[in-house]
Amino acid sequence: MLSSLLWGWPMIILLLGTHVFLTIRLRVPQRKLITGIRLSVKKDDSASGDVSQFGALATALAATIGTGNIVGVATAVALGGPGAVLWCWLTGIFGMSTKYAEGLLAVKYRVRAKDGHTYGGPMYALERGLNMKWLAVLFAVFTALASFGIGCTVQANSIALLASETFGIPAWVVGVFVSVLAGCVILGGVKAIAKVCMVLVPFMAVLYVVGCIVILMLNCDFVWPALQLIASSAFNPSAAGGGFVGASVTMAARYGIARGLFSNESGMGSAPIVAAAAKTRNPVRQALVSSTGTFWDTVVICALTGLVLVSSILAYPDITYADGAALTKVAFSKIPYIGAPLLSFGILTFAFSTILGWSYYGESAVNYIEHRKSNRFYRILYIVALFFGSIINLDIIWNIADCMNALMAIPNLIALLLLSGVAASETRKYLWANRLDDEMEEIED
Repeated sequence: MLSSLLWGWPMIILLLGTHVFLTIRLRVPQRKLITGIRLSVKKDDSASGDVSQFGALATALAATIGTGNIVGVATAVALGGPGAVLWCWLTGIFGMSTKYAEGLLAVKYRVRAKDGHTYGGPMYALERGLNMKWLAVLFAVFTALASFGIGCTVQANSIALLASETFGIPAWVVGVFVSVLAGCVILGGVKAIAKVCMVLVPFMAVLYVVGCIVILMLNCDFVWPALQLIASSAFNPSAAGGGFVGASVTMAARYGIARGLFSNESGMGSAPIVAAAAKTRNPVRQALVSSTGTFWDTVVICALTGLVLVSSILAYPDITYADGAALTKVAFSKIPYIGAPLLSFGILTFAFSTILGWSYYGESAVNYIEHRKSNRFYRILYIVALFFGSIINLDIIWNIADCMNALMAIPNLIALLLLSGVAASETRKYLWANRLDDEMEEIED
C-alpha cells in the first residue's frame, strides 16, 4: 500500500513536471545530445576527479540499465497497452533535462576529501547549496537502504531465478558465485567498478541492441503496424483492439511514465553521485555526459524492447498479455535461435551491472553519514546481502525498494527545483556562451 501511494499520480506528476520545467528553464539542453556523446568518449586528464567522464557514465548506466529495461517495459505494455511504450519514450526525452541538471549540481557542489577522493551528489547539493543538512542526511539514509534493495538483493534474486529455471543451477551456488565475482570488483572501490563497467556496459548494451534489431528484422512485416499501434493507442484506447482492449489512455500514460521514470532514474538522485567523481573542467561538461545516460537507457533500449514486444504480439497473436514477466519470456522465445539466449543474456548482465553501480551509490551515502568510517563494513555487508538475496523470497523487498526509491526522489527534486536558477546560470555561462566548444577544441589540440 505504501509503495502504491508513493508511486501514485502525485509522484508521477511531480517527476514528469520537473522534467518539463527543467527542459524549459534550461532552454532544451537535449539539443546538445551529440555534444554530450562526443564528450563522453573524450579524456581530459588535466581536470580534477577520480574517474574519466566515460567511466562515470558507464558506472551510472551500469546501475540504470537493469531488468526494468526488459521486464519493466513488458509490465507497462501488459498493464497499459502498447501506447505505454510511447509514454515511456517521451519520459526519457524530457528526463534528459533532469539528468543534465542532476549532473551539473553534483559537480558544482562536490567536495574533495582528505584522502584525495571526490564526493558529490544530492546530499552535498542540499547541504552546500541550500544549507539543508537534515534533508541531505535523510537522502543519504534512503539511498543506503535502497542500495540493498533495488541494487543488491533483488538483482541477485533475478540472476538466481533465471539460472535455476534455465540451467537448473541451485540458488545457493549462484549466490556464492555472484557474491565472489561482485566482491572482487566492489572491494576495489570506484576506480575498479568504473573499469569493469567501461568494458561490461558497452558490450552488453550493444549486443542487446543488435539482438533486438535482428528480432525486428525477423518481424519486419509487423514493425510499421506496431509503430502505428503504439502511437495511436497512446491517445486513443479503442485503437489498440484485440487483447489490449481495456487499456485506457490514463492507464497507458500511468504505466508508461512510471516505468520510464523507474528505468532511467532521472530525478531519483542516484546517477549524480557517480557523476561528481568524473574528471571534468566544469559542471556543464559532465552534465551533458550524464544526460546521454537517459538517452541510451530509455530513448534507445526501452524503446527497442517495447517495439520488439508489440511487434511480436502482432506477429504471434497467441501470446498472453496478463503477466509482464511472462510476456517478455514468451515474446522473446517466439524468435528462433536467438530469442531465449538474448533474453537470458540481457537479464544476467543487466542485473549484474546494476549490482556494481548501486554498490558505489550506497557506499557514497554511507560515507556522507560516517565520513569513510564504515566503508569497508558496508562493502562486506553488501556482498553478504547478495548471497542471501539469491536464496530468499523477495516480494516484500521489492516493495520496500520501491518505497526507498520514491523517498530518495523527494529530497533530490527539492534540490533540483530550488537550485534550478544555479543550473540555468551555469548553463548560460558555459553551454550557450560557446565556452564549452572552445574547451573541446583545446582538448582535441
